[in-house]
Amino acid sequence: MTAIKQEQIDRVKTFLLGLQEHICQRLENEDGGAVFVEDAWDREEGGTGRTRVLTNGTVFEQAGVNFSHVFGCNLPPAATAKRPELAGRDFQAMGVSLVIHPHNPYVPTSHANVRFFIAEKEGEEPIWWFGGGFDLTPFYPFEEDVVAWHKTAKAACDPFGEDVYNNYKKWCDEYFYLKHRDETRGVGGLFFDDLNEAGFEDSFALMQSIGESYIEAYQPIVQKRKNIEYGERERDFQLYRRGRYVEFNLVFDRGTLFGLQSGGRTESILMSMPPVVHWKYDWKPEAGSPEEVLYNDYLKPQNWLQL
Repeated sequence: MTAIKQEQIDRVKTFLLGLQEHICQRLENEDGGAVFVEDAWDREEGGTGRTRVLTNGTVFEQAGVNFSHVFGCNLPPAATAKRPELAGRDFQAMGVSLVIHPHNPYVPTSHANVRFFIAEKEGEEPIWWFGGGFDLTPFYPFEEDVVAWHKTAKAACDPFGEDVYNNYKKWCDEYFYLKHRDETRGVGGLFFDDLNEAGFEDSFALMQSIGESYIEAYQPIVQKRKNIEYGERERDFQLYRRGRYVEFNLVFDRGTLFGLQSGGRTESILMSMPPVVHWKYDWKPEAGSPEEVLYNDYLKPQNWLQL
């Protein structure tokens, strides 16, 4: 693996900061009633971050868009468990991670992140990669929205190879799967990790394409659905389904585990949690209900582009 220059690392950081800024501007414009509050922080072990959170907006109940750049000499177990070759190396990890929780149950929750990681040891080749992706979690889904979401995801991947979308889509379906519930978290999207085989420039370009396409995929859905009327039934279902989001993030999500185990800033790591959530014991949707449609027709991997 070729050496990575500091200039290349700086370019990644510049892109990530710009991406955070762009997405926040687009979400603020869409909300029209609230702005992001910025919280800049320092990590004692090494690193900084820029957390931005919008709360109680017109459209978004809570939206968090976080940039972090952390470094150190001891990687947490979440990083070395499957990659023992990383032990004993200095590391840098930087990325943008975001989760959007809308008020309206007809607007899906969404998540995205893009990141870069490098681990170095004197006298040895560096180990580095890009990762990230985005996924959509609807409560009352519309097939046309899901298809459009995946079309945008595919368009972001197509310049980099005909198999990229299918591979990353499958990876997303498998990663955002709640094994204990036997269901997907939502309708998927893209997920990739350990991206380096094509070299730095092509790998960076693919990460940029996916990062930039997130808001292009999500904002049109928000615009279509944010003014649909809803009542207590829909709100209750939304709050119940948000519980699945919490379960995944705390039980399975590697980014959450890495952040907590590496001594990251807890408030920023857990900004992905919804502000209000309900759990109900052994709840089941009524037969023939709109809620049952989500379970029967959407919470399983499928080829959305052939519908």
